[in-house]
Amino acid sequence: MAALSAKTIQNAFLAKDGPRTRHSTRYTCDFCALNTRSMHPVQGCRLTLADTSAKWLNTISTAWISFGKQANISCNATQGTSAVASTEKVDFLKLQNGSDIRGVAIAGVEGEPVNITEPVTEAIAAAFAAWLLNKKKSDGLRRLRISVGHDSRISAHKLQNAVTHGITAAGHDVLQFGLASTPAMFNSTLTEDEMNHCPADGGIMITASHLPYNRNGFKFFTSDGGLNKADIKDILERASRVYEVSAHGDKQEQTGVVTQVDYMSLYASDLVQAVRKSAGNKEKPLEGLHIVVDAGNGAGGFFVDKVLKPLGAVTSGSQFLEPDGLFPNHIPNPEDKAAMEAITQAVLNNKADLGIIFDTDVDRSAAVDSSGRELNRNRLIALMSAIVLEEHPGTTVVTDSVTSDGLTTFIEKKLGGKHHRFKRGYKNVIDEAIRLNSTGEESHLAMETSGHGALKENHWLDDGAYLMVKLLNKLAGARTLNPNIGSKVLTDLVDGLEEASVVVEIRFKIDQNHADLKGGSFRDYGESILKHLENVISEDPNLHKAPKNYEGVRVSGYGGWFLLRLSLHDPVLPLNVEAQSKDDAIKLGHSVLAAVSEFSALDTSALSKFLQQ
Repeated sequence: MAALSAKTIQNAFLAKDGPRTRHSTRYTCDFCALNTRSMHPVQGCRLTLADTSAKWLNTISTAWISFGKQANISCNATQGTSAVASTEKVDFLKLQNGSDIRGVAIAGVEGEPVNITEPVTEAIAAAFAAWLLNKKKSDGLRRLRISVGHDSRISAHKLQNAVTHGITAAGHDVLQFGLASTPAMFNSTLTEDEMNHCPADGGIMITASHLPYNRNGFKFFTSDGGLNKADIKDILERASRVYEVSAHGDKQEQTGVVTQVDYMSLYASDLVQAVRKSAGNKEKPLEGLHIVVDAGNGAGGFFVDKVLKPLGAVTSGSQFLEPDGLFPNHIPNPEDKAAMEAITQAVLNNKADLGIIFDTDVDRSAAVDSSGRELNRNRLIALMSAIVLEEHPGTTVVTDSVTSDGLTTFIEKKLGGKHHRFKRGYKNVIDEAIRLNSTGEESHLAMETSGHGALKENHWLDDGAYLMVKLLNKLAGARTLNPNIGSKVLTDLVDGLEEASVVVEIRFKIDQNHADLKGGSFRDYGESILKHLENVISEDPNLHKAPKNYEGVRVSGYGGWFLLRLSLHDPVLPLNVEAQSKDDAIKLGHSVLAAVSEFSALDTSALSKFLQQ
């Protein structure tokens, strides 16, 4: 497959967006030469790319592309092909994962063929640039600036090079941030700092969150926030056309400029200033506090050196700060049991005041107090609700569908707020909070039990680091009044939260090849199961359907509750059960099993196993 060119991209979009005026610079080349003799310190590293291929870019060593150095690349050769030549058909729409793109980037896992190749990545990047031009109602003369960052995955540099080439081949500029967090990529579209070439017109984060090492993907941002499902579908359809057209070998390319920017230092300094401000502009408001961080070998290690240490915190005992895309210690996921055990043990071993843990790309987080009590899931939402409702009394807190009944009671009865339980999916939760504000219902917090959380004050950006800064703000403010206070000030905020003794999630898989589907989709089959369950529940006096529910079937009874819903993306029906005793949880489980057992394409073996324990 030939390297993408501006003409290729233009041709692919003529039918969709109409004709455009082209402005291009053409180069006739015989060889490529790297000139490093005249390198000198500048704010960023600028690479002028003329007709370079992803294959050539992939040979560039990070040794000479370093912050504060400038390298000019002069090209006198036409590079004929990109890193992976391919004429295979690619179903781009299968790469969509809600409001993200995800796939397999590294070979070696049986049954998981690579579908995020360099040519595919170039096409996606070019498609995003074209989509962004269209969104900004700009003609072909406009040069965009697009920021690109990545987490610690082992495929990151390869895909960063491919993204860079896809954008620069279309004549647009790239700001390479290197190892970065997902929230920082969105933030770069808001930052007003021309020295660091910001704001960017759009941002691309190369990440697959907490998925295994062989996976990777892309998240996209504009100053309006993350893209939605319809936007991703549009970009993938555009990418498919780019990919097909580029297979014909068009090699004429425009040039874009690549600038390396140490944006994470800029982003981190804003977090530091936020904590200092909350403590009356004290330089080191966390002095004397011992805080340990577990970055899970993802992108969150910056939080120690660039945030906590400048604030005066002791950080000894922090672990897994080094980026390692094989994730050798534990899955970087605040919902993972092993991950939470690791940060809890670190807190206890080091007698720390607080523990903080991030996921791979730092858009999720959780905490642990000095006693080893986990502050995640419902507890973290309760804690953030307590902080936000102090600042905005009576505000609505939007959460996903699997939050507990105890959380509702805590927010509404103890804190005096309103709990709006919505759907799973962090983008769904954030968009719902934005919608409520547009209708006049004030909402300042949107959170998922997964650790995604966004605040109105922070542009509705789901930022795990910012959530932890809100906790640090509370600590710092309290310590101005009592220098000896520790994380107990946070723990006290969730006093009164009723928590279930038994919390279970069981996943029912739908066999899409089963005759019971009668050729229909798994989604239609799943919806029929939910409808049948709803009818059965209405006839049981011990069970009561939630009067207001936006996803699946939520039912209370036997001192607890259950929610059966259809997965956002997969042929799966997750069942969440919470109860005060194992016997009560079993009663709820039997109610579900009795209702769904007649659906033979549904695998209920996991529930049966739970009921037999």
